[in-house]
Amino acid sequence: MKFNVMVVDDEKNIRAGLGKAIELDGHNVILAEDGQHALEELENEEIDLIIADLKMPRVSGEELLRRVVESYPTLPVIILTGHGTIETAVQAMRDGAYDFLTKPVNLDRLSLLVRRALSTRELALQHRALQEELEQKRQFSSIIGASAEMNRIFDVVRQVAPTRASVLITGESGVGKELIADAIHNLSNRKEKPFVKVHCAALSENLLESELFGHEKGAFTGAVARKRGRFELAHMGSIFLDEIGEIDQSVQIKILRVLQEKMFERVGGEQTLDVDVRIVSATNKDLKGAIESGEFREDLYYRLNVVNIHIPPLRERKEDIPLLVAAFIREFATENEKPVEGIDAKARALLYNYSWPGNVRELRNSIESAVVMSKGSIITPDDLPPTIAADSESNYVRIQLGATIADAERELIRANLAANNGNKSRTAEVLGIGRKTLHRKLAEYEMES
Repeated sequence: MKFNVMVVDDEKNIRAGLGKAIELDGHNVILAEDGQHALEELENEEIDLIIADLKMPRVSGEELLRRVVESYPTLPVIILTGHGTIETAVQAMRDGAYDFLTKPVNLDRLSLLVRRALSTRELALQHRALQEELEQKRQFSSIIGASAEMNRIFDVVRQVAPTRASVLITGESGVGKELIADAIHNLSNRKEKPFVKVHCAALSENLLESELFGHEKGAFTGAVARKRGRFELAHMGSIFLDEIGEIDQSVQIKILRVLQEKMFERVGGEQTLDVDVRIVSATNKDLKGAIESGEFREDLYYRLNVVNIHIPPLRERKEDIPLLVAAFIREFATENEKPVEGIDAKARALLYNYSWPGNVRELRNSIESAVVMSKGSIITPDDLPPTIAADSESNYVRIQLGATIADAERELIRANLAANNGNKSRTAEVLGIGRKTLHRKLAEYEMES
């Protein structure tokens, strides 16, 4: 691995000589003439090791070390010192220096120290990368899905989260739009700041305006004191406007102003307030149709829809159902202290063939009901809500238009295996294939048997 090593010394010849020796060891070298120059370079470059003289004009080596330890705690610093200042060098190590070298510098000793210091730096970088990966996984831990559609959504969330772009999340009710909004905020640079959520459809026009922008005392009947609005509370953080398609045009204009000018006034107030807030919105409504009918402002739509994340309904990503079911069973078995461990093949087939108009929310509620109603350790069809069995058309297999032949084959095998209670011999016979072929297909498709 090639590292960036900074050499800081006010003596040009020493600076150049040390830089050349380090370059011969295969590293990139950045030269700085004093501590001030070094601090400026640190703001522009990713530095992996600093080798700095103690006595320099403007910003000394001692001050440079103090500021590096304070702002870049994993960045090692090797101090250079003359023979008469060994005590100062020892004090520098107490203050956080990795090690020190006396002048004139022994280049073999320098090479050894550089290797050791960079080895420490590499471990620190690996640890940081692991923590970032774990943090990303933690942020997605509440969103379950392994389908191609969900993996695409995860990729988009990771890409857009660190930016300032407004995001519009679309999809049917119950698909998990709020969870995606949570992930965007938690993966953003604003994650330590407020994340304020507003369900726009739950409030009338007047109440929503006051809720979003606040109001002054006496602004309307019942306004007995000044109230800060949600935008004000979300300053420097993010705000989630759920069901954005339900808001009135007068409120739309004020939200548009926040997006364009980053300012607003409280209801009944004259003071203009500046606000820095990232807007994430969601809707299950066709906003383009609402624009054509005059219900939604086109300029606001394009401001909100800088990045669109569409979450497909559960019926279009049924390969996520087994993962969701397993997670919900664990959750509700623990919550209700029930010994439920799984679901039998026929019940799984009913879940798979059901159309799920309520999407993931409906599936979650159905599994909670099934866990509560279950009399044993395995959920059976009798434990499921009656609507699922009535509407599942379990004698049929639904295959989405656009599915591949492999997708269709997988669904046929899954449905027939479930219909035959997991009996592979009977399933192979019904499908007109050999038992060995069935086993091979099950392994190929990584299907539960």
